[in-house]
Amino acid sequence: MRILKWTGIGVLILLVGFVGYSSLTRESRNAAVAEDIRTNPDGERARRAMLVTLDDGRMYPVNYIVEGEFVFMGIDGRWWRHFQNGGSEVSMLIRGKTYTGHARVILDDPDYTADVFSRLRPAAPEWLPDWLNGKLVEIRLEEDRG
Repeated sequence: MRILKWTGIGVLILLVGFVGYSSLTRESRNAAVAEDIRTNPDGERARRAMLVTLDDGRMYPVNYIVEGEFVFMGIDGRWWRHFQNGGSEVSMLIRGKTYTGHARVILDDPDYTADVFSRLRPAAPEWLPDWLNGKLVEIRLEEDRG
């Protein structure tokens, strides 16, 4: 019984350590990607990723595509929930220019999501279940874009 208890405690400690390490390295990677996008707007990374700033000030580097008056991004983390219930305003740094728009998550149109993801994430395996392939966020650009 004691061995089982200590094994459980050991697994819990390892799990907490892994989650903490993952969070720290993700933040560090995001900061490095954000800096590269800001300082090298014509670089390889800036051609594929933008910086999106939420209305609460949080900023994320994220892959994107621009099609007409829309910008699309796929979100793998839980922060897609910020765009539920009518969505919210965002600003985006795309290739050195700042744009604003209204973002909303698309949850109820799997055909539309699959169509956009076929261009946004063409390398995603077809066998990957939709719930693992992230959420599609559609951003309608404001009229005053440059």
